[in-house]
Amino acid sequence: MRLMIASDLHGSDTHSAKLIGAFEREAPERLILLGDLLYHGPRNDLPEGYDPRKVFERLNLLAGRLLAVRGNCDSEVDQMVLDFPIMADYALVYHAGREIFLTHGHLLGPDNPPQLRPGDALISGHTHVPTWDERVGIWYLNPGSVSLPKQDTPHGYMVLDDAGFTWKTLDGAPYHALALS
Repeated sequence: MRLMIASDLHGSDTHSAKLIGAFEREAPERLILLGDLLYHGPRNDLPEGYDPRKVFERLNLLAGRLLAVRGNCDSEVDQMVLDFPIMADYALVYHAGREIFLTHGHLLGPDNPPQLRPGDALISGHTHVPTWDERVGIWYLNPGSVSLPKQDTPHGYMVLDDAGFTWKTLDGAPYHALALS
């Protein structure tokens, strides 16, 4: 199984187009979106190429290949224009005997985690900072942000495959890897 995981598009058509280009290059089974898809939020500057209409039109073309959870900037009005569900607070995926808990990070996250077992992973967005942290045998991972990265991190995403997790820039250049043992 090969999955691509991204978060925090915040309505940027510029960076969403690059993400979709990366999705086509990576050819995963699914693209998992960890929320904050269309709106930039009151604490963020407008991202480059802010155009939520174009973003939802692009995403709707991939609706059958997307799995998404709700971010703190997503709302029912966003769901009205999207052809795939975004209102769940979390989703679960199982990979290589591990439970992978997917959420945006504003309700559940490293400081308020769900119940997980050693070897499992919590993947969330929200902070806009790529993260790979292990605590008591549980992995806390964050792909960073597609459109508004923070702390001088790249615009990027993660890939999960049989080898583990790889963090990449939107151009596809890997910058960190975490092997699953």
